[in-house]
Amino acid sequence: MVWRDEQPVQGLTKEGEKTSYILSDFLKDEDPHSLTLYVEVACNGLFGAGQGSMIAAPDPNRRFSLQKAELVVFNRDVQELLTDFEMLIDIVKAVGKEDQRGYQALFTVNEMVNLCNPFDHSSFSKARGLAHKFFNQRNGESQHTTHAMGHCHIDTAWLWPYEETIRKCGRSWVTAIRLMEKNPDFIFTCSQAQQFQWVKSWYPGLYTQIQHYVKKGQFIPVGGSWVEMDGNLPSGESMVRQFLEGQDFFNREFEIICKEFWLPDTFGYSAQLPQIMLGCGISNFLTQKLSWNLVNTFPHNTFLWEGLDGSEVLTHFPPGESYEMKGKIEDLVKTVKNNKDKGRTNHSAVLFGFGDGGGGPTQLMLDRLRRVQDTDGLPKVQASSPEKLFSQLRAESALLCTWTGELFLELHQGTYTTQAQIKKGNRQCEILLHDIEIASSLALCQDKTFQYPVEKLRELWRLLLLNQFHDVIPGSCIEMVVEDALNYYEEIRSGGAVLLQNALSVLGSKGKSAGVLNSLPWERHEVIQTQDGAGLPGLALVRVPSLGLSPVKDTQPMTPVLVTVQADGTVLMENGIIQTVINKNGTLASLYLIGANREAISDCSHGNQFIMFDDIPLYWDAWDTMDYHLQTRKPVLEVVQPVCVSSSSGLRGVVSFTLRISDKSTITQEIVMDAACQYLKFNTEVNWFESHKFLKVEFPVRVRSASATYEIQFGHLQRPTHRNTSWDWAKYEVWGHKWADLSEHNFGVALLNDCKYGYSVYKNTMTLSLLRAPKAPDANADMGTHQFTYALMPHAGSFQDAAVIQSAYNLNFPLRLVRCNPDIIPWSAFSISSPAVILETVKQAEDRKGALVVRLYESHGSSVSATVCTTLPVKEAWLCDLLERRDGGQPVRIASEGISLNFKPFQIVTLLLIM
Repeated sequence: MVWRDEQPVQGLTKEGEKTSYILSDFLKDEDPHSLTLYVEVACNGLFGAGQGSMIAAPDPNRRFSLQKAELVVFNRDVQELLTDFEMLIDIVKAVGKEDQRGYQALFTVNEMVNLCNPFDHSSFSKARGLAHKFFNQRNGESQHTTHAMGHCHIDTAWLWPYEETIRKCGRSWVTAIRLMEKNPDFIFTCSQAQQFQWVKSWYPGLYTQIQHYVKKGQFIPVGGSWVEMDGNLPSGESMVRQFLEGQDFFNREFEIICKEFWLPDTFGYSAQLPQIMLGCGISNFLTQKLSWNLVNTFPHNTFLWEGLDGSEVLTHFPPGESYEMKGKIEDLVKTVKNNKDKGRTNHSAVLFGFGDGGGGPTQLMLDRLRRVQDTDGLPKVQASSPEKLFSQLRAESALLCTWTGELFLELHQGTYTTQAQIKKGNRQCEILLHDIEIASSLALCQDKTFQYPVEKLRELWRLLLLNQFHDVIPGSCIEMVVEDALNYYEEIRSGGAVLLQNALSVLGSKGKSAGVLNSLPWERHEVIQTQDGAGLPGLALVRVPSLGLSPVKDTQPMTPVLVTVQADGTVLMENGIIQTVINKNGTLASLYLIGANREAISDCSHGNQFIMFDDIPLYWDAWDTMDYHLQTRKPVLEVVQPVCVSSSSGLRGVVSFTLRISDKSTITQEIVMDAACQYLKFNTEVNWFESHKFLKVEFPVRVRSASATYEIQFGHLQRPTHRNTSWDWAKYEVWGHKWADLSEHNFGVALLNDCKYGYSVYKNTMTLSLLRAPKAPDANADMGTHQFTYALMPHAGSFQDAAVIQSAYNLNFPLRLVRCNPDIIPWSAFSISSPAVILETVKQAEDRKGALVVRLYESHGSSVSATVCTTLPVKEAWLCDLLERRDGGQPVRIASEGISLNFKPFQIVTLLLIM
């Protein structure tokens, strides 16, 4: 017995409205008199839906009230006749009675009505005969072909928590299986390995049936990823792991390697995705979300998408602009009319079935599509699969256009900032897992008895990947989901801390002196917080080799940090590299790059200016921030405590201040200058209790450039700083990762951060988005205390030559304290000859115990040769893809100086090292 909702209200019912549900037994025989129970429910709303709007915060006091239950006899003949009527009438509506076929459909319906006699059931078959004759009038060979695929988009969490999704999968997928039993031609596509894993654990009997229909080619796993993740915010390595975990699961469970990436409902797509896809065995991509663009209409439905490094994948946007069609005539007609690549391709996808909250296809949808599979005046309908669709599209690809760069969604730009704690948890856990893998890999090489934590790491990675679902990390989910996500981050932190400590204790040989592990592939010379003999926090300036370990030594900087309170109450700080003047309200009067003799702050302006905006989007509260919010700019000016010197030593200078945002919210900040550091840090705490407000910080800088540069996964890209065209204007709020840079020839300024993703650079003003305060679907979104750090870095020359990329890594990746032997000699496991190449990952290979996988990428946008030097006992080195499958038949040559590699701009290279 399976619940079916033939007209799902998706939470839009109002107080007192009634909703009918159908409980059908889906008998395996074709008994036309199968009993169906109709249940009429008076409901104040559905779970996960709030008052007045589907995406309002849920009301926990809402309840269902059963008003009436009826047993009825289902008459298949009447249902078939009604479906005939529906389809013919819809043809009239969609095609128009002025059209020949539209008029024929109208005439046929009229004749059917004349034939029908409710007291003579034989008249039904006669009427159906007229419909059958109409539907069987065939198309010509030139007609467009739609590839109909059953689909059941289930948001892994959204207006319901993760646990409810497990039940949604069970209910929806058993329905699909019952439909397959009755319809041998029915094909159902299903993504997200995580959901398969849940069903395997919770519903093993159903999972066995799914495996059977996967073998038959009816139940088709698609996408190759662990979840349908957000396409903007996860790191490059996280995106690789989405596919590594997803493809591995589908391969082990079904002997399938997905050839298509399936991401219909994500809020934009990184320019590095094509290269990552190809590296994971995927050459095709399907989505439809860019049809939601607020400003510009995307010009293609089928095209070649070229990524940051030049990689190309065949991409299809279903022209019907939906992943939950119902098999209706309007769906088919819209698919043909909307196709922007007419003449270039004659095939499109039609994804049908209730979605977002699950449900999937119904028998009625199949009946509708079966009637019009080859009907004159309509596109052809073919029960199909992603493989068949993309094979046909690829066969016609000679004339397809190419789109280069990111697929930017001109909507939902608030998701770069909403639910700041989730975004902070994501960044911190990505870094923690990175460091665990590196420390564990080095410990494995140092001590053969060390057990690399394979299973525990997989468990923690899967929790992180789960939280990267496209309604969780963007913050567009209810409070219950936020609580789950934050608990998962805490589980990663606590479990990861144990794994990291286990590895560090091996690296330090369990000594009692202080040492430091550097998990980044360059030498670091930094001030760190350490412990003195009495256990009190202290400072030390350390120098740690690339991907290596060094004891903590008491060294003095060449130029100590000087802090001076000036006569007018401003504070001057300098360290020989930069000099800043801080006003009494915490804004920067000056940030001066000493060696270049250049001022970074614009004339008659102040940097580090906090700004509040009214933030009331049209509808999608947690998702959107509209361009008109920029007209409500209001500086935060009320000083609670003016700037004062908190700490002053040769190693670090700190000034602090407090501002009042409102009667409910405050900002307390420490501005930190370290010895030997090229950037100024801003350690920030915000007590935030606002409603529909947006907090940002601005830096007007003395730089002029038509474009700014933003870090993305495994690279960076440029976006305009002007609003010449509608495409430029639509990017009033954009996403980036650890840094953004605005440079002119020979000078620039970079804005770094440790957990933020929303940016804006307009003309010469660099802005970092800090906090939002939406009220739906989580009424308490972002309320509370937030701590984060950003930094400003003026530099001479290009950002590449000035090591902006490395500085942003340094800000994010802490030097890890290790207890080591006092006589330890500094050592480095890996180093790279070129600063353009970043060694991103070191981990144990998936299928070879004791072997390591090393992932590198070219970060400057240049063609370069680089040598990977290692002190590890490497016997063989092989190039492999992102799924860790070897490329080619010969190993890479290992010379005395190291492993030489050639990189194209932004190329990702993965090495398998055998010890």
